[in-house]
Amino acid sequence: MTAIWGIVNATPDSFSDGGRYLDADHAIAHARLLRAQGASVLDIGGESTRPGAERVGVAEEQRRVLPVIAALAAEGVPVSIDTLNAETAVAAVQAGARIVNDVSGGLADPDMLAAVASTGADIALGHWRGPSADMYARAEYTRVGRDVAAELRSRIAAAAAAGIAPSRLIVDPGIGFAKTATQNWDLLRELGDVVALGPRVLVGTSRKRFLAETLGGEADEARRDLATAVTSALAARAGAWAVRVHDVAATRDALAVVQAWDG
Repeated sequence: MTAIWGIVNATPDSFSDGGRYLDADHAIAHARLLRAQGASVLDIGGESTRPGAERVGVAEEQRRVLPVIAALAAEGVPVSIDTLNAETAVAAVQAGARIVNDVSGGLADPDMLAAVASTGADIALGHWRGPSADMYARAEYTRVGRDVAAELRSRIAAAAAAGIAPSRLIVDPGIGFAKTATQNWDLLRELGDVVALGPRVLVGTSRKRFLAETLGGEADEARRDLATAVTSALAARAGAWAVRVHDVAATRDALAVVQAWDG
């Protein structure tokens, strides 16, 4: 079955749950709950990448995430660090993280790929066209699936040049990053272009704005989680290796239903 990554935002300003898990004890407790509900990996982040988000200093980012990572890793839980910073990536791996999840694909910090190469950790490379503050200004594509795949191919090549083996690579099409709602749906329909690149594919639609726009009105968290579970199940059917979600239980159930349906 497709793996489920549970999101733990140790931030005050994430678009969905900012502030809920800023305290380390709350973040650890929530991560344990997600793990009990079926999360294969806990993805811990200390800096919001929502549209318009301001950057956070490396010291503050590490203050938020390292105690959480260390506590979970000590319990044997597979942990990913969601960061744009090479320094934080290395510190997180030293604290026990097994995966570095860089939504910028190594573009935000020129030291990221070489730093991760030296750690032996796996890395998820996201499709990215610039900082959250103005990402939508770059939302222009000829054919979004093909274009995203081509840009991810260049990041795969950069990772190889930095010494990261193909077996350590994960790619993420970057749903919601420099893409309009229509482009997000087109990209999900064209996910095969990304899957065909070869590395494992991680898809994250969880609670994102394009889902709310599709549902109409002011879609609350529960409705977004239902939409997330459906899109995650469809992504799994399209070849996603893992999906990244806030509500692990709903997505676990949706994946189980698809698996039973497909036999």
